[in-house]
Amino acid sequence: MNLRCIIVDDEPNAVNLLEVLIGQTTEWQLRAKCGNALDAISFLKSNPVDLVFLDIEMPLLSGMELAGLLSTDTAIVFTTAYKEHAAESYTFNTIDYLLKPITLKRFIASTKKIENYFQNFLPVERTVNEDEEGYFFAKTGSELRKILLADILYSEGQKEYVKIVTGEFEVLTYRRLKDIEAQLKPPFVRVHNSFIVNIRQLSKIQGGCVHFGERQIPVSDKFRDELMAIVQKRTF
Repeated sequence: MNLRCIIVDDEPNAVNLLEVLIGQTTEWQLRAKCGNALDAISFLKSNPVDLVFLDIEMPLLSGMELAGLLSTDTAIVFTTAYKEHAAESYTFNTIDYLLKPITLKRFIASTKKIENYFQNFLPVERTVNEDEEGYFFAKTGSELRKILLADILYSEGQKEYVKIVTGEFEVLTYRRLKDIEAQLKPPFVRVHNSFIVNIRQLSKIQGGCVHFGERQIPVSDKFRDELMAIVQKRTF
């Protein structure tokens, strides 16, 4: 994946390490290395990027202050030695929170999360229709049931079966959830080992669950960051 990114950090050693990690593990374009927030603001005025690696404790403006000034389309990975800012960091369009010193193993895990985020985000303006393969047939009993992707609320894995739930009906088909997941594209998001949801259909996120009217689906810790990264993209 060819992402445009910059590093904003006042520690030269930290910048050098990130540059090496990016160069060795990704195909991303490192567009700039900025030693403070003001330099970053100046660069970004005429050079939009997809992703910012952002330190928190910096002179002039902190990373948190800079995050509040960035375009809502710009994703952020915070890089810091301080754990205590983690909760606050996710009030922005944050994909990950990397604690220094950043290890190769942790960085590779982060790159997977970042690339999953950009693969899974689908602008709301794009609509699914049948010309875009916006339907499939599910074999259930002796019939093949046509299901429009846009109508699906969620899919639930039940051992060797998957229950596909729409607003009007439910279908139980002899498939594994991971097989269904492999065929689904955004706006479908895995939120639990047993559930894939259509993020366009959910009505709210509350109490560790996503809600579809009166129905609620649990969100597990394993998938929460990915879900919230997508939701943050549309949070005002």
